[in-house]
Amino acid sequence: MQRGREVVVTREPGGTPLGETLRGLLLNHAMHLETEALLMFASRREHLAQVILPALEAGKWVISDRFTDASFAYQGGGRGIDGTRLRILEDWVQQGLQPDLTLLFDVPLEVARQRLAASVTLDRFEQEKQDFFQRVRQAYLARAAQFPERIRVIDSTRTVAQIRTELETLIDGL
Repeated sequence: MQRGREVVVTREPGGTPLGETLRGLLLNHAMHLETEALLMFASRREHLAQVILPALEAGKWVISDRFTDASFAYQGGGRGIDGTRLRILEDWVQQGLQPDLTLLFDVPLEVARQRLAASVTLDRFEQEKQDFFQRVRQAYLARAAQFPERIRVIDSTRTVAQIRTELETLIDGL
């Protein structure tokens, strides 16, 4: 319980037993780009049904590490899947549900690469080439420009303390 709110913390892909199985496939097995997108949305549908919607119905707050904006960035921007197809899946799976607030932690590509270098094992997304990540970042920033009332870009080159202060202000505003 934080600030008088019961909070559910979860992630995508994953968040449910089936979602975690799909996560393992998505992060570690090469597949057709459309299969990847479909599995992401299949995991999301299960996540909504089993975790997110029940939590919201119980009056809880949900914090999810990634949601549909990530699909528009990775599968759309990174992989090049047409946004129309992703919007169809989004409409079908989410039935209009969107986050109240999305935090986009943004850093230049060089900083992200330095931070990833500290990882022990890189999944297949993290092993992508620089141009892939540039497309992903641009797609995220375009999505933030498209939905400025919901998506806040956080300059993550700053210190943890500075970022924490900004996050507390944003969350207090909900």
